[in-house]
Amino acid sequence: MPDMSPRDQILAGIRRSLGRGALEGEPADALETRIAEHRPNLIPQRAQLPHEAQVALFVEMAEGVQTTISQVASAQEVPDAIAEYLAQHNLPADLRVAPDAWLSGLPWGKRPTLTIKTGRAEEPDTASVTPALAGIAETGTLMLTSGPDSPTTLNLLPETHIVVLKKSQIVGSYEDGWTRLRDIQDKDTMPRTVNFITGPSRTGDIEQKILMGAHGPRRLHIVLIDG
Repeated sequence: MPDMSPRDQILAGIRRSLGRGALEGEPADALETRIAEHRPNLIPQRAQLPHEAQVALFVEMAEGVQTTISQVASAQEVPDAIAEYLAQHNLPADLRVAPDAWLSGLPWGKRPTLTIKTGRAEEPDTASVTPALAGIAETGTLMLTSGPDSPTTLNLLPETHIVVLKKSQIVGSYEDGWTRLRDIQDKDTMPRTVNFITGPSRTGDIEQKILMGAHGPRRLHIVLIDG
């Protein structure tokens, strides 16, 4: 058991719970082929577009679910865009930034009014800033992964969640997002959690009235970088 990969350990546990043995021969080969191929499901036609059209669709779909977006020409403008967003909405200039090396390298010092802390979110935090793995054009959804450099608490606890995304990270479909994840991560080191976020948190359970921030942030803002 200790020499087995995490995937094989999970499969072995499932087989034990079902009282079944391991597959052998042709059925085993067919299963391994199916898993390795990552066959896509039916992909909506609206996601099968040239990249610039995918970017435009992502913006349209995201704004359609109350996500706000600032578009900037380069990463150097990200601190300015975030500071201006907070000021426009009369929000505190206090940020909990994911301990991501790329985010940490942005010129936060050019906006001395911002108070920057890094690490996982704590209860008093009002706004968080995180990277994203991808933006899914077909639904305007953000794909975020968990890890030491991007704690999941940053996606859930603060009332304002700000995501920094490059246009080059926008893909057409969910299947494209998973392909992007497989391309950059080894199958045995996949993140523990993958979060798909479409707009700020909301519910309509109480008298069928939409209530924002029911299970997470009440505001979702994207800083979209052209470069």
